[in-house]
Amino acid sequence: MSTGRLEAFSDGVLAVIITIMVLELHPPDGSSFHDLRPLLPKLAIYLLSFVFIAIYWNNHHHMFQVVDRINGSTLWANAHLLFWLSLTPAAAAWLGPHVAERAPVAIYGIVLVGSGFA
Repeated sequence: MSTGRLEAFSDGVLAVIITIMVLELHPPDGSSFHDLRPLLPKLAIYLLSFVFIAIYWNNHHHMFQVVDRINGSTLWANAHLLFWLSLTPAAAAWLGPHVAERAPVAIYGIVLVGSGFA
């Protein structure tokens, strides 16, 4: 397998992850700027998660610029990373409206640590 094929697959998965995250954002009921206020925590979590995914995408791209060949271990390591990153939309969606609650914060943190470890 070429590095380009693995990089293209990973790019597709990351694009889907970002798409799922943005679909969790819903417009406010009203039409004034004041109606955006309840959405600010969700928007902040979306921004944080987007930057988080973008950093991984950027690092992934740079890493594969120096890789010459792909083996089974590389495929599994990449799948491990994509697994943890794929949990980001669910963790962010739960955390957004519950930023002061212990369980959503813990799960979001576990996803961040799992991604970092992978």
